[in-house]
Amino acid sequence: MSAPQSAISPRREEDFPEWYQQVVRAADLAENSEVRGCMVIKPWGYGLWENIQRYLDARFKETGHTNAYFPLLIPLSYLEKEAEHAEGFATECAVVTHHRLEAQKQPDGTTKMIPTGELAEPYVIRPTSETIIGAAFARWVESYRDLPLLINQWANVMRWEMRPRLFLRTAEFLWQEGHTAHETAEEAMEETKLMHKVYETFLRDFLAVPVIAGEKTARERFPGALNTFTVEAMVQDRKAIQAGTSHFLGQNFSKAAGIEFLGRDNKKQLAWTTSWGVSTRTIGTLIMAHADDDGVILPPRVAPQQIVILPVTPKPDTRDAVIDSCEALARTLRSQTYAGEPIRVHVDKRDLPGGARNWEWIKKGVPLRVEIGPRDIENRTVMVGRRDLGAKAKEAMPKEDFIQNVEDILNQAQANLLDRALKLRNEHTKKLETFDEFKAFFTPKNAEKPEIHGGFALMHWAGSSEDEDKLSAEFKTTIRCIPLGDEYAEEGKCFFTGKPSSRRVVFAKSY
Repeated sequence: MSAPQSAISPRREEDFPEWYQQVVRAADLAENSEVRGCMVIKPWGYGLWENIQRYLDARFKETGHTNAYFPLLIPLSYLEKEAEHAEGFATECAVVTHHRLEAQKQPDGTTKMIPTGELAEPYVIRPTSETIIGAAFARWVESYRDLPLLINQWANVMRWEMRPRLFLRTAEFLWQEGHTAHETAEEAMEETKLMHKVYETFLRDFLAVPVIAGEKTARERFPGALNTFTVEAMVQDRKAIQAGTSHFLGQNFSKAAGIEFLGRDNKKQLAWTTSWGVSTRTIGTLIMAHADDDGVILPPRVAPQQIVILPVTPKPDTRDAVIDSCEALARTLRSQTYAGEPIRVHVDKRDLPGGARNWEWIKKGVPLRVEIGPRDIENRTVMVGRRDLGAKAKEAMPKEDFIQNVEDILNQAQANLLDRALKLRNEHTKKLETFDEFKAFFTPKNAEKPEIHGGFALMHWAGSSEDEDKLSAEFKTTIRCIPLGDEYAEEGKCFFTGKPSSRRVVFAKSY
């Protein structure tokens, strides 16, 4: 029996990585640029990032943070001050060594632009900003009265990615990075955990992506941090994506940058610092968590347009009346709110065949498609398609009922996507006890055409970083986190070393 037709080829179960790339293209979210490893984020994709930015920026300001901006270029000497941090990013750094180009004639008559004017000190294009923001903090902080410093930056960063994939891993990407300085270790740890919770809530309530919140092992920790907290999402091929991190940096960066203050005891002290961030990788997470074989499926809260109204005009003489009816409905819907904001509505009046327009919005993942034709005007009805229920799901509704219940319909779509993602995660999260169970869980049954397998393995663990290296090399797995929550605390025996363990950790393959 042949597989049903779909808009995306290959289908998810045939080639998940290629399916993902095709979904991004079909939805017109982004494309590869002329610069290897970098992407052009197209308007529909950037609309997602703007909504993510808007939501998070409001949460940051509610928790007392303010925005600032710091230089793109970081002196190499700044990174050298924090050796562990610099070493962690060394292989990913792009370095600026010259400040001028000169035109030089070549023997074949062509002209080439040659870098000249070598810099006295190279600059690194920021892979992250702890060092240069630390230098600013050192200038800004004199007394305990200047603390806490609660700063966020919206910016781009560069990490020279060798195996790029749109949104998930690109050489240049967009993100926010929070940086804070505190009087005490307790205050800094409280900040670290607060922002970790902000990310957990954001993924669950805004993107409809359930996550496991936990702490990274020493092997997986952010370079230079004492503690790294993470939120880990499972996507539809059962792999994990690190969707956000929050770091307790202790006094390591303060010592390197000289962030000192006069304490309440009138003695010089080093500040305690944190950093935390999420990036455009969240868009990749969103796609992999919710999309189907017909394209993207967007939760209403993040969708650039929550409702698209499609005029159906089989005869030219009906066009004006149908479009007037569509515009009137759009105005009515825009006067209403969903999740505390005006409903975002677009009327697609392009002179395209109705089927082509409909499929374009299906692939883009708009939550609700509303069709209105001459007969609908006559009957005072609308045809409503909910993307979360599938590409072909449509229901005729009285127009007044739709207007009255639109907020509930959007809420149902948001909740349905979260429930579906949670069901997938729960079905593929297993408590395992032995090495043989671990091996079977993460080994494809058919090497010729590996099936989608594995998931989250909850294992007792008392191993070392070297033990993690061995498992990673053989099974391509990592400890995604040591999960928070009492349900993961129980006495047992490490499946790899046999040593006593008081808590389970999450093993998974990952992006």
